[in-house]
Amino acid sequence: MRVWRRTHLGSEADRATFRTLHTASLASPALREGLTAASAQRSVRHLRALLGTPALAVTDTASSLAWDGEGDHHEEQLRPLVAATVERGRTHSAGRSELRCEVAGCPVRTVVLSPLVVDERIVGTLAAFAPYPTAGLALAADETAQWVSGQLELAELDATRTRSAEAEVRALRAQISPHFIYNSLNAIASFVRTDPDRARSLLLEFADFTRYSFRRHGEFTTLAEELRSIERYLLLEQARFGDRLQVRLSVAPEVLGVAVPFLCVQPLVENAVRHGLEGASGAITITITAHDRGSEAVIEVEDDGAGEDPERVRRALAGDASLDSVGLGNVDARLRAAYGDGHGLVVETAPGAGTRVVVRVPKFAPGVQA
Repeated sequence: MRVWRRTHLGSEADRATFRTLHTASLASPALREGLTAASAQRSVRHLRALLGTPALAVTDTASSLAWDGEGDHHEEQLRPLVAATVERGRTHSAGRSELRCEVAGCPVRTVVLSPLVVDERIVGTLAAFAPYPTAGLALAADETAQWVSGQLELAELDATRTRSAEAEVRALRAQISPHFIYNSLNAIASFVRTDPDRARSLLLEFADFTRYSFRRHGEFTTLAEELRSIERYLLLEQARFGDRLQVRLSVAPEVLGVAVPFLCVQPLVENAVRHGLEGASGAITITITAHDRGSEAVIEVEDDGAGEDPERVRRALAGDASLDSVGLGNVDARLRAAYGDGHGLVVETAPGAGTRVVVRVPKFAPGVQA
């Protein structure tokens, strides 16, 4: 049997391709943060290495953000050149008349400026400096600028996704019923004289619940933190409904540290309490389970209450705002955005048969961290 051994990285062309890809990968993380002075400073050295020019500058639409290489006394001459490139909307070159210089042996005698475009808007330029103009420099600068623009586009998409997620969480917070807050405080008040210790304990639970629900940081949390908030919510609802509301909780310890979207389980429990008790003549039981299933954590919220019309649930998942459903569509959309369409909510229900909602989340997913 022949044993293949890698003694070199292919041909010189293969090695050159590897070096180019590696250099691009070094510049990419900074650019994925968007076009700022900090990201430009961190990426400009690698971008110059890609082009192999004596100097390179990254600018916004007005002036230089970062310079790397020789001849930095030319940096102050960039402003009108950048303005001309932005106005023309295409790659623009300038020579000795625009880059006046009295420094003997200065390698900066010409510059090619290529626009950086994000969402059809010019947000800056890539300025490559050289001793003399060549068609190859113009082509290379333009290609590199297009690649940088692509990274900045991805940064904008990331920022848009983050803003969208934050807006969805704000919308979900807005659905936390004022009636729940009012009824919780009323329930607490009812114990002030008869059972002051319980009133004090419930008031602390209420404070912790609202603190968690309205916190300002983090798109993700751990399942443990989400379940702690749910326990506080259920304690408050049991204080209100008494024996009509029973709770069963079964959670495998190994899934407690799994990262989940913030407020992705709590609304399902609120929905189970609200709609489970509606039309139910006696007590109902809310059952919450979380268990390990290979590469996933599976969370189930089930009630044996009144059940719902499946068509109504379908409309709620589609985002029908006219339905009195606590965030089903919101949670479903955020799960799909975080993990893909295969991880949306699964809802099993029928009138008189209770409701069961299943959430599947990967234990590890790119970009997901509590």
